Amino acid sequence: MSSVIAVTADDLALPLERHVTVTAAALEAHGHLVLLVPPEPTDPLRRRVHTVRAALEADRVAIVPIDLPPLAAQLLAEQLRQLAATDLGPGVLAGAARLLSHYLHSGALLGSVSRLDRVDVPVGAHLKSLVPGRHFAVLAHPEPRLSEARPDAVPPGPAFLTQLAVAHGQGVDAGWVTGPLARAWRSQQVREVPLPADSARWWGTGRLVEFTAYIADVGVLYQLVTSVRRDTCGWCGLAVIGDRCLFCSAALDGRQRVPPPERPRQVVHSGPRAPAPPGASPAPQVSPHQPPELER
Repeated sequence: MSSVIAVTADDLALPLERHVTVTAAALEAHGHLVLLVPPEPTDPLRRRVHTVRAALEADRVAIVPIDLPPLAAQLLAEQLRQLAATDLGPGVLAGAARLLSHYLHSGALLGSVSRLDRVDVPVGAHLKSLVPGRHFAVLAHPEPRLSEARPDAVPPGPAFLTQLAVAHGQGVDAGWVTGPLARAWRSQQVREVPLPADSARWWGTGRLVEFTAYIADVGVLYQLVTSVRRDTCGWCGLAVIGDRCLFCSAALDGRQRVPPPERPRQVVHSGPRAPAPPGASPAPQVSPHQPPELER
């Protein structure tokens, strides 16, 4: 069974030799590793992971850059770990990281935007940030958006059924998130989770409440992934989705169609049907920012 890891600052805190040893043990236990890393090539975490993979000379480690806030990255890793328990191979699992990221809506309620550099902050918002008691609703994914947090000013959310994960920082009441936002986004459940270690650095402040709407049903996730065309990597032979094998980095020039396996009974979804993923056929292409609404 493959393992999926969201790389965090805790990994960078490990001495390099220790990091290599831990990764080698995980590789031995699971066979393949999918590592979710920051998108910037110069990011220290991403560079560390490339160094570890080079030291192990391992072609069973996929490094997948994901441009998501910390909580969303952790939830994506959780979704992929759920899918790792099904019949999906490691190549498909690695490609599913990019696919499923389109269905995450992630942001934060911030007490200050003075150090926020992930979203464009107007001068007026910087000035308002100096006034005590002002709070800002920031949506970072799938489309950046910033506004003052008011009951009548809620950013657009997912058009399909989700649960809402909420992580508390310091000094900010989560009432706007668990109240107006959860109602406007029609969240099926509000789930409180620990604040990721990287959140304060990512958002530029520790005065925050981070939130992410995500699909919790593994059956729906499985339908999304298995409805996308799969191909065989001509270099390493893995079944993959997307235009490149994320393990050996080979481009899929001569595409060979791989028929999808029968879906295991334990993950067949009996509730609302999943939105069609990008690239699904014969359904039309889906915008990453506007997935179609689930049937109710």
